[in-house]
Amino acid sequence: MTSPISLDDVRAARARLDPFLTPTPLRAYPQLDAAVPGTSLWVKHENMQPTGSFKVRNGLATVTALTSDQRTAGIVGATTGNHGLGLAYAGRQLGVPVTICVPRGNNPEKNAALRAWGARVVEDGADYDEAVTVAQRLVETEGKTLAHSTNNPHVLAGAGTMTLEILEQAAALDTLLIAIGGGSQAVGAITVSRALRPDLRIIGVQAAGASAAHDGWHARAPRRTERAATFAEGVATRSTYELTFPTLLAGLSDFITVTDAEIADAVRLILSTTHQLVEGAGAMGVAAARKLAPALEHQRVGVILCGGNMDSAVLRRILNGEL
Repeated sequence: MTSPISLDDVRAARARLDPFLTPTPLRAYPQLDAAVPGTSLWVKHENMQPTGSFKVRNGLATVTALTSDQRTAGIVGATTGNHGLGLAYAGRQLGVPVTICVPRGNNPEKNAALRAWGARVVEDGADYDEAVTVAQRLVETEGKTLAHSTNNPHVLAGAGTMTLEILEQAAALDTLLIAIGGGSQAVGAITVSRALRPDLRIIGVQAAGASAAHDGWHARAPRRTERAATFAEGVATRSTYELTFPTLLAGLSDFITVTDAEIADAVRLILSTTHQLVEGAGAMGVAAARKLAPALEHQRVGVILCGGNMDSAVLRRILNGEL
């Protein structure tokens, strides 16, 4: 299987991350298991990271790999929030200037958090994909290094450190359910598991309203959609990505979608059974486990609360049953 990164890359990234991060918990919740009868769920708490998301791993792995000249010039990234927060956190720790491009109308709470970590925030573009174009323009005009949220080997290696931890915490997992936007979590998981646990099944989960990677995987060819229609902004992408798509094709055991209603229901379930707040992307593993319950019976299943940065206005709608 072809992957843009190796297990050695992931281990090297973890060595660079160790001074800044501690392992996040992997926990079991009997009440949550009851919602997926016959299945044992193991919950990875990436919502407990310093920035509330696994993407702090990606940001640190990228910034710690910059040359001295690149650190001086600074980096630029495009995001709807969590990738940018990871870069901003890393920049704060290492004294590297960080510019983050977000779409117009982006989650104001995430914008405020980006600025609180010291990032310069540029609000331009209709969605994430257009914000990437803005970031690329700043590379050309300001000489910054682009830290793409997906098409960057250091990002992928950083994401892989999460699965490395999971396998050390629960080596006997049968299946791992991974939310996919650009695919960094999944490529990291596929790379690590194929080296250490080749029998582990990796199943991708995408929002039904932003299903380019899912559709492309089933068609066995790249896909692009006209819009991304989901409240789960962390996975609201419109295309497949050249650095991750071939590995997703070769490495995923299956790929499904979940609706916004299913994601919202999973947010409510996680809150009531674990007392943990997650954003839409962070609830997708649980939503998928419920959808696939008959096929997962008698299995130990890993689900990842990959982010906890829920917009308070969206949370109110979820709790009021409006989503």
